[in-house]
Amino acid sequence: MLSIEHVTKKYKKIAANDDLSLNVDGGTISILLGPNGAGKSTLIKCIAGLLRFKGNITICGHDNKSMEAKRLFGYVPEMPALYDLLTVSEHLEFIRRAYRVDDEAYCRSLLERFELADKANRLGKELSKGMLQKLSICCALAHKPKVVIFDEPMVGLDPHAIKELKQLLRELKAEGTAILLSTHMIDSVEDYWDTTYIMTNGKFAATEYNDGRGTQSLEDLFFKITEGGEAV
Repeated sequence: MLSIEHVTKKYKKIAANDDLSLNVDGGTISILLGPNGAGKSTLIKCIAGLLRFKGNITICGHDNKSMEAKRLFGYVPEMPALYDLLTVSEHLEFIRRAYRVDDEAYCRSLLERFELADKANRLGKELSKGMLQKLSICCALAHKPKVVIFDEPMVGLDPHAIKELKQLLRELKAEGTAILLSTHMIDSVEDYWDTTYIMTNGKFAATEYNDGRGTQSLEDLFFKITEGGEAV
């Protein structure tokens, strides 16, 4: 569903992403972990088509910058990028019309799950950071994408929203969606990930599979790699 092949992104002589390759299959959740500056957000922005890069990225077989790929793709950025002068409901209506989605009920259900239904007439500029984050998630999922990228989606969320997001991730996985999620909140993903990529200095220092054979927690592995300098 999501294929990344030999992706390199340099800022002058510094390689933020250095020859990275990975695949995220439908019905799986892959996690990107790494310290600040490891290159996680750069890779996500490359996938989203926001940065130029060397290599190949495809979404459901389509080049990531093509219209076909964008119709199948959902993206929750680290910092919500919404419209100050659109209301909550107008944001969802904008997405629904842009993607020609007829399922208004699904959009309403997203707002209800994230406790935004009663904020439907509030402008973007009137929302708190947490509300903006929840609205950003709703907008990314409104057209039922086949591939979804989350960049630190739980930052700023209240406990109820985190609970709902974790449940929603499980539902998307069960429906066959390919999910790539970048986070610092390791404990929040311990119980439902399939593959984890640990990044340091623009490279994958380790790839771990949640197949029941591991002898250490994801958190222990993360600190072993990032603080101990070992690669797997």
